[in-house]
Amino acid sequence: LVGVPHSRRGRRSPRKVTLTVESVIVAIDGPSGTGKSSTSKAVASALGLSYLDTGAQYRAITWWMISNGIDVSDPAAIATASGKPVIESGTDPSAPTITVDGLDASGPIREQDVTAKVSAVSAVPEVRTRITELQRSIAKAAEKGIVVEGRDIGTTVLPDADLKIFLTASPEARAARRS
Repeated sequence: LVGVPHSRRGRRSPRKVTLTVESVIVAIDGPSGTGKSSTSKAVASALGLSYLDTGAQYRAITWWMISNGIDVSDPAAIATASGKPVIESGTDPSAPTITVDGLDASGPIREQDVTAKVSAVSAVPEVRTRITELQRSIAKAAEKGIVVEGRDIGTTVLPDADLKIFLTASPEARAARRS
């Protein structure tokens, strides 16, 4: 940024002004297929910020439930088990990672079985509370700042985010992105 202060004689002399921000939280929200992930990764990379895919965390806990024989059609069973897995999210926008109990879950969480069951698991209040707390702690710990993408990020998870963006797209564009 260039600031142009007034000199004592009324003339302007340009000087470079550097603005610094200790940490910034950017929340990117919107329905599926609007480009949240690609936009969030690009913004985080361009600004040198961390990146968090919150949907991957819900998929990770769902994968853990399936892998450990938890009946994902039983909200009480899901609630009881929700505190057991250790979920860790890597926040490098060029290579985000997700592990569960130390195992790389980045591939398995994208499988059809998980996709079909993630909504039921994420609807359980104990799961939402646990994952929301995890997301908030990751955002708070991001030294330079973070771009967090997912559903309800700017309204529920990080309502005090410095910048909130809600992406939209036409039904045709969303369908094309999902195919």
